[in-house]
Amino acid sequence: MTEQFSNTHEPWEKYYGPNLGYVQEQYERYQEDPASVEPSYRELFERFGAPPQHRASDAPTATGTGGPATHSQSLKKAVAASKLVWNIRTYGHLAADIDPIGLDEKPKVSFLEPEEVGLTEQDLEAMPASLIWENAPADVSTGLDAIRRLREVYTGTTAYEFSHVHAEQEREWLNQHAENQPAAAKLSPEERKELLERLVQVEQFEEFLHRTFVGQKRFSIEGIDMLVPVMDELARGFSNAGAEHVLMGMAHRGRLNVLAHVLGKPYGRIFSEFHHAPNKDLIPSEGSMGINFGWTGDVKYHLGEKREIGDDGRTTRLTLANNPSHLEYVDPVVEGFARAAQEDRSEPGYPKQNTNKAASILVHGDAAFPGEGVVAETLNFNQLPGYQNGGTVHIIANNRLGFTTESGDSRSTHYASDLAKGYEIPVVHVNADDPEACIAAARLACEYRMTFKKDFLIDLIGYRRYGHNETDDPETTQPLIYKKVRAHDTAATIFSKKLHKSGLIGENGLEELRAKITGIFKEEYEQMKNGKQGESHPFPFASTIDETPLESVRTSVELGKLRSINENLLKRPDTFNVYPKLERILQRRLNGLDEGEKVDWGQAETLAFATILSDGTPIRISGQDAERATFAHRNLVLHDAQTGATYCPLHALPEAKASFAIHNSPLSEASVIGFEYGYNVFSPQTMVIWEAQYGDFANAGQVLLDQFVMPGRSKWAQKSSLIMLLPHGYEGQGPEHSSARLERYLQLAGENNCTVVSVTSAAQYFHLLRRQAAMTTREDAKPLVVMSPKSLIRNPRVASPASDFTDGSFKATIEQNGLGDSPERVTRVLLTGGKISVELEDAIEKEADADWSWLHILRVEQLYPFPAREVSEFLAKFPNLEEIYWVQEEPHNMGAWRYIDPNIRAVAPKGIEVTYTGRPERSSPASGYQHIHAFEQQKIIQTALGQNSSKKNQMSLGR
Repeated sequence: MTEQFSNTHEPWEKYYGPNLGYVQEQYERYQEDPASVEPSYRELFERFGAPPQHRASDAPTATGTGGPATHSQSLKKAVAASKLVWNIRTYGHLAADIDPIGLDEKPKVSFLEPEEVGLTEQDLEAMPASLIWENAPADVSTGLDAIRRLREVYTGTTAYEFSHVHAEQEREWLNQHAENQPAAAKLSPEERKELLERLVQVEQFEEFLHRTFVGQKRFSIEGIDMLVPVMDELARGFSNAGAEHVLMGMAHRGRLNVLAHVLGKPYGRIFSEFHHAPNKDLIPSEGSMGINFGWTGDVKYHLGEKREIGDDGRTTRLTLANNPSHLEYVDPVVEGFARAAQEDRSEPGYPKQNTNKAASILVHGDAAFPGEGVVAETLNFNQLPGYQNGGTVHIIANNRLGFTTESGDSRSTHYASDLAKGYEIPVVHVNADDPEACIAAARLACEYRMTFKKDFLIDLIGYRRYGHNETDDPETTQPLIYKKVRAHDTAATIFSKKLHKSGLIGENGLEELRAKITGIFKEEYEQMKNGKQGESHPFPFASTIDETPLESVRTSVELGKLRSINENLLKRPDTFNVYPKLERILQRRLNGLDEGEKVDWGQAETLAFATILSDGTPIRISGQDAERATFAHRNLVLHDAQTGATYCPLHALPEAKASFAIHNSPLSEASVIGFEYGYNVFSPQTMVIWEAQYGDFANAGQVLLDQFVMPGRSKWAQKSSLIMLLPHGYEGQGPEHSSARLERYLQLAGENNCTVVSVTSAAQYFHLLRRQAAMTTREDAKPLVVMSPKSLIRNPRVASPASDFTDGSFKATIEQNGLGDSPERVTRVLLTGGKISVELEDAIEKEADADWSWLHILRVEQLYPFPAREVSEFLAKFPNLEEIYWVQEEPHNMGAWRYIDPNIRAVAPKGIEVTYTGRPERSSPASGYQHIHAFEQQKIIQTALGQNSSKKNQMSLGR
């Protein structure tokens, strides 16, 4: 077995006994599927063919030993040993020492024992290590040595789950890195001492807060103290690899400690936020009322921070995103940050992405990771073209509890991390009481991400030293757990004992460190109390709002430029074959700008995008069908009818000076809204658009709307000009395909935080998009919510002549053509918006011979901010006005009515009645029956246009 063989063209001489049997088995696999064997074996079989079935050295001897029976037995033992290695690699994690306080019973792992596969230690000792472990280290010589070493690797304080990774190259890389423990993962004596000091900083920071601010919430990190050094290590690793940005997101558990130590937020500022509110004349304390001028702020454990690190002239910006108490909803926001940081949007075409420029780190809760669906939605971004960012390192800060809920009540999986396995994300579970193992896991995660550009997950398993917050007594619900916790040493104490035993620190080294670090906290606290430091966020909006009125923003475009752009948009490569039916539709646009012709909604949108690109503003638009659009009006990515190749006219537009990204999104709302919001916050100069398949599908992203998009500026001074296109309109398609829930956005509107519109002409949409693009770089940038049309997209009444694009701008209100010529005769005014406006126009034109002099209609195209001046001036024109109707399609308790009613009354002439016309109160947004829908729709129009309709009839439908 130890015979040395000379270099020969016949390689089989060095294989005999079990080795030869193993090679024969590999050849059988190779014959079925060459990719199923190691590359070295593939090369061997390709070069030399099949191995021999037997060798002279294996033949029966004079003493009767050897022979076919012996050979067969050796082969079986080799196969059994290989299975044992597979068991250890695949299931070794079940026997690993990853439970710091011993909460779980150890599972039975007999399948990791040689006896389970029919082997003895003597059998294993008789085999060479290389037979069962190809990359065995030099000091591992026998099969028994190999099994023992592999068990040490896979059942220690780090547990590896790689078998679900289907890419063979990645799986082999992961196993090799786990098994060989490269020198890079070993800590030097100096690094070990620095790690201890960091752990003491983490520990004593929490202790100081606990003693100094008794009873205040801080959601301490204690029990998973290694989270801070792990994040340190990841940030340092990405920085050393050349990342310009490291973007991070996490919930409140341990957040203050991460802010202090990873992000470098001064201790004095944190103490100040506990002690009192900084700038307290302007910024109210938590729970109080104060003078704040539109900036209400947020509690200290929701706030983000930024910091720069690096050396040798290389700088990396660390960013921790703001996050409310909705735990995991920051995840897609950070993914959007990272993608925006990686892309160059300065040239036409899709942005050029460099995944090395930025990396992302997400810290999850062990109950939230499997419990909140937005996590799965975010993990799904991993390899999607429009959303991948070259890999995120996920960390589960696993304290084994969700508020008071134990793991058995919060998930159906063995591990909190099991969700990630479905996305083939490598998982490492590590005992948070073994600091060196935690650092090795962080280094492995960083190297994997930079090598394969994919996600990686670290399950950092610890415990929670106090309750959910520091005012909560956990022993009422977990008495046995907390009996163990009280008797358990901290990570710093455990590690200091290890360093003392190895001679790296003295007997009193830990206490000396604690005293030194606590002294720093005391000094910072005293300076804060004396007013020498601690000022938190400067008041952000006292004088930064752009005072230039939006009405002055030029959005019209010269006709010659529009025609040139329009012609270029219709050009195709000679070899590109557009679907004939679609080509005919698109070619109709060629004459849309001519005299007597009109531009429809889809063409107006495309012209708006093209002119915005020609102004140098990049655009990103996504949605479940964004390339074509749900109602097939956009078609900005064409598909060759013969080859399936794609072509985007905006990418080849000669006038374009910036990138245009358009992506069909996954079937998700929450994560995609969060991603696009994050992208826009990080890249405010980009016009970012999210389009819902149907407007009411945005319901699935309500947390992102409630907690990020709408109040982000007020809470966090976070600027966004995100556009949300929400198809809205009652066409008899039932409850889920009618209402975009306009009322919800109007309820969220306040402090001039957004714009909510329901426009009714192609030109209005054109000017609106161009106005929003001009706003991206302004200090008063804000989200735009568009109740976009469905059937109106192709309604001729919505199309606009060229003059509407070359002159004018967006109008907050529009008077109905053909009405109001005799103001003194007008007794009723209809205020309305959206599709019902067009239907009223259609009904009036169908009765063109009737006398409509008593009626006028004003379309309120911009609902928020309410155009009070325009509406007031309009109403003042009618001296004999008697009644004002608000007309809407939506039920009485939905739509704009309850928002708009007081706004109309505030500007209506004194004594004029304001009346509602629309559907009655409902629990469901719309009927599912077409004939009921049609009846109700007609009734609304008849009531609004009925000159002699009584008050009783007017109110019957509404009340």
